[in-house]
Amino acid sequence: MSPFAPLAPDTTGTLDEALERLHASGPERQGYLSNHGPMAVEALVRHGQAPTVHRWLDHYRDRLEDMPPTGAPVTADTWREALGDIGRVADWTGYFGRETAEHPWRDVLATWWPRLLPGIAGGATHPVIRVGHAVRTLLTTEETAPRLAELAHGLGYWAARYRPLPPLVRLPLVRLPGATGAAAALAAVPPVAERTGGIEQRLRLLTAFPDWPRAGAGPAGPEAARELLGELVSAAVHRYATHGHGEPIMLVHAATAPNAVLRTLPALPPELWAPSLEAAWAASAAVTAAYAPDDPAPYAPTSLAPEEVFARAAAHGDDHTIKFTDTALDAAGFGAPRSGAPGSGDRTDSVALAAAVRAIELNPPAF
Repeated sequence: MSPFAPLAPDTTGTLDEALERLHASGPERQGYLSNHGPMAVEALVRHGQAPTVHRWLDHYRDRLEDMPPTGAPVTADTWREALGDIGRVADWTGYFGRETAEHPWRDVLATWWPRLLPGIAGGATHPVIRVGHAVRTLLTTEETAPRLAELAHGLGYWAARYRPLPPLVRLPLVRLPGATGAAAALAAVPPVAERTGGIEQRLRLLTAFPDWPRAGAGPAGPEAARELLGELVSAAVHRYATHGHGEPIMLVHAATAPNAVLRTLPALPPELWAPSLEAAWAASAAVTAAYAPDDPAPYAPTSLAPEEVFARAAAHGDDHTIKFTDTALDAAGFGAPRSGAPGSGDRTDSVALAAAVRAIELNPPAF
């Protein structure tokens, strides 16, 4: 199979079984740690690892907590007062369950995407990542009840964890010698003043971002926005190879969050693509500012094929590593190729594969 061919859809029923197991659980445990189960099992199934999914869930179940109880239903008239209230997550999930049952899921997504986009960094970007996995499944496979329910869970989590970033100054993007675009922008992100504490504490210290992707050029059109977003994902994946050691778990989100947005673009009206690019850049830059180390570290190239890299991530078992490897393979051109993005030509992006191997090395194995 060509590394750039779309991966085969799951015909085993494993994904639906896994999602049904997970939907009895809430999106978090201990009040702030995200449930990565739905995202990880979607990636495992997509990359041919369906036989490992239920065993993986058996190990992961100790990290799950029951869905919190419902309170008052969220409605078209009351949703604003419930936005950002994690105590209402079950109410939000119920609301989106009703919406996706009564309306086409693309219409629900198109209505709520611009409402939720300013809060893209809420929940350490996990809600938007979960939505991205759910949308990829719905775009490429049959629309089953568990897969629609997963979109409702993802949107409900995002609405409950909605948290806008503070107002930021746009700094002129300094063009580094020999580098332009997203890679230079990530390199120019100013770190927060105190890189201690949790992500919410660090994000409150954000003050400025480089002016990318605009840089005085005005808003991007839909196709340009998609290409720039692909560039951002690839740049963030590459940067993990050299900077992931700073905070191996948290820095994966600098790549997986914008990739979730990129995966969602085909389901959105084109007029939402440029705002989506802006939000994805804000999320990636915010994570970079909060966790990136001051200095790069060397990494080793890899000769492994994409399938071998993902098989190693699956055996490693760490949820963040599985999700990052899934994104790195996208950037490498394995999976859903995207026109104009690095890795979408006729050869695999070896730096992206090396970044995935670096994540396997840096993060502790799950089993």
